[in-house]
Amino acid sequence: MNSTVVINVSECFIKPFGPAQESNRICNLTPWDIGMLSMHYIQKGLLFKKPATLVDRQDFIENLLEKLKHSLSLTLFHFYPLAGHLVTNKDPSFYTIFVDCNDSHGARFIYATSDLTIFDILSPVDVPAVVHSFFDHHKAVNHDGHTMPLLSVKITELLDGVFIGCSMNHAIGDGTSYWNFFNTWSEIFQAHAQGHEYGVPISRHPIHNRWFPDGCDPLINLPFKHHDQFIRRFETPQLRERIFHFSAESIAKLKARANSESKTPKISSFQSLSAHVWRCITRARQLPHDEVTSCKLAMNNRARMEPPLPHEYFGNCISVVSAGTTVGELLENDLGWAAWKVRQAVANQNDGAVRHAVKEWLQRPVVYQLGVHFDSRSVTMSSSPRFDMYGNEFGMGKAVAVLSGYANKFDGNVTSYPGSEGGGSIDLEVSLSPDAMSLLESDEEFMEAVSVANSLHRRLC
Repeated sequence: MNSTVVINVSECFIKPFGPAQESNRICNLTPWDIGMLSMHYIQKGLLFKKPATLVDRQDFIENLLEKLKHSLSLTLFHFYPLAGHLVTNKDPSFYTIFVDCNDSHGARFIYATSDLTIFDILSPVDVPAVVHSFFDHHKAVNHDGHTMPLLSVKITELLDGVFIGCSMNHAIGDGTSYWNFFNTWSEIFQAHAQGHEYGVPISRHPIHNRWFPDGCDPLINLPFKHHDQFIRRFETPQLRERIFHFSAESIAKLKARANSESKTPKISSFQSLSAHVWRCITRARQLPHDEVTSCKLAMNNRARMEPPLPHEYFGNCISVVSAGTTVGELLENDLGWAAWKVRQAVANQNDGAVRHAVKEWLQRPVVYQLGVHFDSRSVTMSSSPRFDMYGNEFGMGKAVAVLSGYANKFDGNVTSYPGSEGGGSIDLEVSLSPDAMSLLESDEEFMEAVSVANSLHRRLC
């Protein structure tokens, strides 16, 4: 399978329904947002089965596309920054980047077709490379939002399914913002299907008043003269991507073991799972014992701040925390030891730590680079199993799988999804070098915790 089996059929642009307010014209970027400018877009999507009672395929897809377009327009009314574009304002003493929310074509909407089936996508052991073709903005970095849409939706029709993939500019929002947008789109789609045309009430209104520390000018002057000084194009090395399923029971056993070995009840399920993955991947890499390794976790800062930022805060509000040690120490000690280090790194991420990091950034602005800030000796846990992914429906029932694109993949990246059956189960999409992946698959400790039947395979039944 390769990318040539996905054919783009049509393309258009979707603008927010109704006129934008003048006060919505400009959206300033925070330090968290600006730091993302050299990273890739967020690329996540859902795979659905076509209705079993489908009679007229052409009528089905045409109706679906029109409903998706209309509900997307209504959703963009609430998430209006996604319909804008990035603007740089510079002179010899000033360099600022912001979002112009009005003067833009809107969000891109692509319809594509493929002769693949759901079985073709979900049955291979590794995630097939063709999945990357289910997303627009392939290899684009967020700074490209100056000329590319900040949001692009690609609907790929398979022979027996439909994939809805979104590429959202990561300088505009984080994973929480992404799934808040996706959940609202689903909510509006379902309300429209029930007869609500325009005045659709939504349960979570995005908050666009971006957070800046006291005394910080919302229009941040950056120490650059040209974007070549801070933008780097990262080419992903050869990787294998595989999704491993962990049942709620398996995760409970890891948690009980970690807490027992560390003689504490404070280690969480996800911290235990992260430590388990960190130790097993490190062992599979066969690194020298004096090498330094770390487990990095993308942390949502909203609830960690005082006062906390609302869940509906739209923008980036994340930091990466790190638990580090040598390879030798990590492998010579037990799971509880590693999990306690992860737990400490998470516990230390409080309001003071968040504000201190932002203050340091303002003194010396940094635009993060995939090839610099993430290394092949570490494991990075991204996304979250707490995001409501399987609650999204677009007239085809519950999704059978969550999949991601090429974006932000590197050796050691682990993307977390809720398991399709819920109940605390978790799917981890692991990206590793081919050699390390083969050894991970042969690691008895790792595979003992992985459910025998992959959740994606079970959804085929």
